[in-house]
Amino acid sequence: MTSNDHFSPLSSHGSPDFLWLHLRDLPYFRSLVRAVEARFYQDIDLPSPTLDVGCGDGHFASVTFSRKLEVGLDPWEGPLRKAARLNAYQGLTLADGSKTPFPDAVFSSAVSNSVLEHIPHVDAVLIETARLLKPGAPFIFCVPNHQFLYTLSVSTAFDRIGLRLMGNAYRAFFNRISRHQHCDPPEVWQTRLESAGFQLERWWHYFSPQALHWVEWGHYFGLPSLVAHWLTGKWILVPERWNLTLTERLIRRFYEQEPRCEQGVYTFYIARRK
Repeated sequence: MTSNDHFSPLSSHGSPDFLWLHLRDLPYFRSLVRAVEARFYQDIDLPSPTLDVGCGDGHFASVTFSRKLEVGLDPWEGPLRKAARLNAYQGLTLADGSKTPFPDAVFSSAVSNSVLEHIPHVDAVLIETARLLKPGAPFIFCVPNHQFLYTLSVSTAFDRIGLRLMGNAYRAFFNRISRHQHCDPPEVWQTRLESAGFQLERWWHYFSPQALHWVEWGHYFGLPSLVAHWLTGKWILVPERWNLTLTERLIRRFYEQEPRCEQGVYTFYIARRK
């Protein structure tokens, strides 16, 4: 199945440096993916009011959008406290995405950035999101796809030398530490969306296999950042250019290359409430 993306090219003039804005606050493997995704939203109109389904700590919204989104929704109190400090939303709601306190058709748009893949009951969340949106309202989200696990460098290396059981074991391990419940192709998401009351308008794969390898190994090289976060609540202790220069140089090429590709391991979706 090929992408049906007919979007205009990414804007390059006057756009913020999303890579640096993420890198100064987050481990590099998270920064690179989020920075690429942030660029996509610059060409998308999100009518107000907007709901962010699974807003987490609000960092992505605080960096990506030029205005405060109206509502950030998340089932975890800790991340919402951080989102409140970042002041990225007009309001925050503690609730499961499948059971929210809002009336029908109250939002004019919704986003969910790299969240739905973690939710076991994703179909119920999609149905609830559709209930909250006005007819014709856009719903924008992105998730890892069916190419993600089979592009990992370690599992691929095992496969090449005939150790497929080891390759599959590594895939299961990496999927577990990534907390993925769904790594599915577009046709699966299209079925889910249509069942929930959406029409899928366009989608595209993005993030090359080479970029994924850097993200994959970043989970291991990023352990010092995890320790720092446990001890201080901050991922990056010294968020200065001089401290992050080498890291930035190594990953910037993946940020600046055209992220959309048929072999991309993530997929960006634009759907609309029927």
